[in-house]
Amino acid sequence: MPTAPAEPRAVAPRPAKKRTPGGTLYRGREGMWSWVAHRVTGVLIFFFLLVHVLDTSLVRVSPEAYDAVIGTYKNPIMGLGEAGLVAAIVFHAFNGIRIILVDFWSKGPRYQRVMLWVVVGLFVVTMAGFLPRHLMHVFGGE
Repeated sequence: MPTAPAEPRAVAPRPAKKRTPGGTLYRGREGMWSWVAHRVTGVLIFFFLLVHVLDTSLVRVSPEAYDAVIGTYKNPIMGLGEAGLVAAIVFHAFNGIRIILVDFWSKGPRYQRVMLWVVVGLFVVTMAGFLPRHLMHVFGGE
């Protein structure tokens, strides 16, 4: 008994592979964390500058109020906050130089990861020079 020719089965098309653009630098590794840290330190520095301008402007309004506000800053918690501020500024500055090099140096994207580790090394050396002296001052070790 002859059989009827089979109808072709409908085959679902394969989903297209997602392609990552070749120029993308940050794929969730060190570069992405550097990006996040740069934004966070930038926001922290901005808020410090805002508070700094406001409390410094008190000297024009009332020198006594200015002295009172500055007096509240002289405690260990604010001393640790100052250390955090210096850390934020140091990282933001070194990482900003790295970002400029990545953007404007033709070999920058190729060496962005190496430059990040250079930034981390410079940050550690700078903070190692700053923190002991600062913490001795904050906690009365002078």
